[in-house]
Amino acid sequence: MSTGKKLRLGPLPKLESTKLTFACPASLKADLDRYAALHAQTYGEAVDAAMLIPHMLEAFMARDRGFKKGTTAKAVPPKQS
Repeated sequence: MSTGKKLRLGPLPKLESTKLTFACPASLKADLDRYAALHAQTYGEAVDAAMLIPHMLEAFMARDRGFKKGTTAKAVPPKQS
């Protein structure tokens, strides 16, 4: 069921997850719901906004040069046991 267009967020991988709750404006929720509907139409698998948010955040952080730069410069060594 492809629309012929590719979305920036591709098919969702199966991942282990941790629950996180957050609040957002109603307009953002509406946009997320529209994106989820388009994603489902494009890739043929039903998803909701809650399933998309972690993947969107992960993609955003992976492309954020400032975050990458700050993470590598301030890397904390693992605790010694």
